[in-house]
This record gives sequence, C-alpha cells and structure tokens, in this order.
Amino acid sequence: MNLIVCIKVAPKVDQIKFDEQKRTIIREGVENEINDADKNALEAALKLKDSHGGKVVVLSMGPPSFDPFLRLAVAMGADDAVLLSDRAFGGADTYATSRVIAAGIDKLKPYDVVLCGEASSDGSTEQVPPSIAGWLGIPHVSYVSTMEMVGDKVRARREITDGHEVVEVMPPVLASVQLGCNSPRFPDFRRKRWADKEFKLKIMNIQDLGFAPGDVGLEGSRTEVTGLSRMRSPERKREFIVGTEEEVAKRLAQIVKG
Repeated sequence: MNLIVCIKVAPKVDQIKFDEQKRTIIREGVENEINDADKNALEAALKLKDSHGGKVVVLSMGPPSFDPFLRLAVAMGADDAVLLSDRAFGGADTYATSRVIAAGIDKLKPYDVVLCGEASSDGSTEQVPPSIAGWLGIPHVSYVSTMEMVGDKVRARREITDGHEVVEVMPPVLASVQLGCNSPRFPDFRRKRWADKEFKLKIMNIQDLGFAPGDVGLEGSRTEVTGLSRMRSPERKREFIVGTEEEVAKRLAQIVKG
C-alpha cells in the first residue's frame, strides 16, 4: 500500500492568540507541535503498513522551520517526508491550502490511501480534508476511527451521533481520522537519531507544483476574515441555600418541582 499522511504544524493549544489588527493567528514567538489529530492519522497509516506492508509518506505545507516536525514523523515510522514550502503559499485559506496540498499529493502518485486529521487545533474548520478529496476527485470518508484492507477494498469505521457506520470503498480514498481514536507511537531512539542526522527532506515549491502566484496563498484564497469577536461563556445561575436542614430540603424540593 502507498499511504500519504497530511500533517499540520500548529501552535500549542494553550498558546494560541490572535492579532486583532491583522485578524490572523499569531505564529511568531510560540511553541509549535504536530496537530494532535494528525498524529492519530499517522498512527492509523502505520498500523495499515504494519498489517499490509507498503510505504508511508508524510506531507505538510509550511515554512522551512517545519523541518524538525517532519523528521519526528519519520522517527515515528514514516518512510519519507515532503514539505510544500514557498512564500507564495503564505496567507492561504482552506481553499488555497487544500489546492496546494492536493497538487503535492498528485506529484506522489500512485497512492492508495490519503489520511488527514479530522480538524486542526488552530482553525478547526474541518474543511481541508474533504476539499483535498474534491481536488483529487477521490472519495472521502470522515470521522474514521479504524481502517483495514478487506480484499481490494478499504473498510473504515466512522463515528456518528449515537453510533457508528462501517463503510467499504475502493482506493484511492481519503480518510479524515478522528481525534483520539488511537495512541500514537513513540519514536524509536535509533530511528530518531537517523532521522535527525541523515534523513533528507524533500521540498517542493510553487514552480514544482505548477502554480502561478495568483493561484495560491492570499491571492488565491476565496475567503477573508473581516472581523474577530470574543465569545465568553455565559454565566450560570447560582443560588446558595442556607438554613436548617428542613429549610434547605424544602427549598431544594421547590427547585426540583420548578
């Protein structure tokens, strides 16, 4: 099997802040990490490889500073890593982002399964995985918790409200993997040392993908953030009941009865 895992490097959740003037996430001066749901996607791919053989390639879009995180994914078990990196990709919305990632995946053909996390911790729109599938013209299965090959089909369990579905689809297929559906493995020490010192990361830029500057990044985006507002949790109604045991019990009974 040829498996491609799309990973995003995002600010740590407790450090996410917004620039209210530019209406963007502040990415400078914060610690980054591989998006948690994408770690689950990588683990799902590695399990498929363990069961059926094949190759796992991780793919990300971002600046050269993402290099260590892709090496970490290789240390966890991925066979190869590709970074889509160009200043022209900056400022992309989900439309432009998915277009670039789909073009990168297309350069890695043939592939059987593409895996993404269900959502990113910073944007959490859940739009990129189905959009990638749309650009590639392949089926998309969402909220996947487990996957296996049955004959020549991919069988996936997807979680839905009050239950689950089991679907089968012919590859190639894209699956968005549910956050927390598995436990991502730790990097092997020897493999991590090799990944840090000897692994050669592949980088593709705008020319490699065949785009013009107006196709991607901010210019190629179809949406714009026009404002930000802070959502505050509503205050709960509180009442402190004091008195004797009988008085407290009587008041509780009144509350229960409405």
